[in-house]
Amino acid sequence: MGALAALPGAAHADAVHPVVALGTADPFYFTMQRGAERAAKETRVQLLFQVPKAWNTTEQVPILKALIAKHPDVLLVSPVDKQQLIAPLKEAADAGIKVITVDTYIGDGHYQTGKGDADFPLSYIASDNLEGGRVAARALAKAIGDKGTICCENNKSGISSTDARVQGFMDEMKKHPNIKVLETQYNEDDANRAAAHVAAVLARNPDLSGVFGANTFSGSGAALGVKTAGKQGKIKFVVFDAVPGGDDKISSGLVSIAIAQRPYDMGYYTVKFAADAIRGKKVPVYQSTGFVVLDKSNVDMPGMKVYIYSN
Repeated sequence: MGALAALPGAAHADAVHPVVALGTADPFYFTMQRGAERAAKETRVQLLFQVPKAWNTTEQVPILKALIAKHPDVLLVSPVDKQQLIAPLKEAADAGIKVITVDTYIGDGHYQTGKGDADFPLSYIASDNLEGGRVAARALAKAIGDKGTICCENNKSGISSTDARVQGFMDEMKKHPNIKVLETQYNEDDANRAAAHVAAVLARNPDLSGVFGANTFSGSGAALGVKTAGKQGKIKFVVFDAVPGGDDKISSGLVSIAIAQRPYDMGYYTVKFAADAIRGKKVPVYQSTGFVVLDKSNVDMPGMKVYIYSN
């Protein structure tokens, strides 16, 4: 859900789903869209979704400008960069358009404070990514016996959600002195590049004990790299996001733990808040949607499959 908009007379939402160069859309945002559609039906608002070619400012900013030109009531957006999207979204706010961010934020994510140049959005809806990174670190440390060498695979710097996950992960790992953390690798949301990174890291560090994948494509690519190297089960792997088939990867031992967000709830609350804002109701400045930790002990339990994202 890169951007949503609510047009005058009805809440009209325009969602942009980040896609990679291969044209594979992220199931996280498809799941979010379904939550948004449910809320739209309940609140009697209309949604319009658009899909960009890639997750970057080059693709997102023109879409935002086109939406602003339509002068919607509300613009809901997952900013692709916490600094570069401030100015485009400020244009919307200055034009009298309400702005809500979901999954990612601008500035420091603290809105309605009266301070700084990025406090103008009404609300931010997301999971606690900083804590999610800490949870991932604790899980990986436990999985490798609190010693060894690990690496982190990430999308790119400047995205609020994944930056926070890596920060939380690194902060928590400082409490584990017997674990060596290698330099974070950035793959630009390209799963093939993530797989190549893992192969290169293994060539330099054959004793690699664990991997943390900070987002969907980082996780799927890194997992492929581990499998291709014949290290399935030997290298412990923690991934943020529960992509389709993630439950099978956990059951097989390829993935040790998946930190599942709740994108359906994000989409649902975002549209609910948009409808409330249009109708003059006060909305929460921040709404946490939480996450669920999936591993072999619970992934096959009744009720857990709902946390696996779907296309």
